Amino acid sequence: MAARLLFTVLCLTLAPVLAAASDLTIVRVYNGWRDAASFKRISEYFDGKENTGGEAVLRTRPDQRGGYYFLVRVTNPSGARAVTARLQVITQTDAQPQTFTFTPALKAGDTVFHLGLTGADWTDPKADPVAWKLELTDADGKTLATEKSYLWEKPAGK
Repeated sequence: MAARLLFTVLCLTLAPVLAAASDLTIVRVYNGWRDAASFKRISEYFDGKENTGGEAVLRTRPDQRGGYYFLVRVTNPSGARAVTARLQVITQTDAQPQTFTFTPALKAGDTVFHLGLTGADWTDPKADPVAWKLELTDADGKTLATEKSYLWEKPAGK
């Protein structure tokens, strides 16, 4: 009986800790235009390979660097895992969201990655999206974390 009571107390005590350990959090998202030259580092002049400084750079057109980027910082308390990043963007020329899908790999702890709309997917360096939404999902399609711009939806109660 005492062992059962101890087990119950431990489960109730550790449940919030274990639940929090699996929570994925988008810490912040910065967005803006980046010229192709901003990605070039000195090492590339020697070996011809792009050096991303340990950050994942995922592009809609991998062969083109210039474009509109979303710099995403994620905290992942659980182990390394693959997620799907679904980025929806509303532009000044199209009220319907365009959807772009990326597959960043998350390590345990903090991960920084760049999601780039490059080439024909974003041609105007002076244009900004009207609104955007980023959703990270697991392999089963379950939403793990979401971040959106202020204009993505009408505030509650309005």
